[in-house]
Amino acid sequence: MTAAKPSHRLAYDDASTPAEMSADCRAAGKNLHLERAARAAVAPAPSLHFEDYPREVGKRGEIEISEAAARLADALHLHLD
Repeated sequence: MTAAKPSHRLAYDDASTPAEMSADCRAAGKNLHLERAARAAVAPAPSLHFEDYPREVGKRGEIEISEAAARLADALHLHLD
């Protein structure tokens, strides 16, 4: 059995310049909202005390079930009535 020849193929189809790859990473980070996630990670936790949320929030009157959801429920033998 012979050893396989090492491949010199790059991880990308086309070799990008370091500047292009860096710009791609910055654009991906911007689209992932990493700054907002970093701020949220160090922000204090929300309060668990009832007095910090004094208002009552009413429930919506009706719950609508779409036709697609009803078909899925039927396929899974769930009852949404």
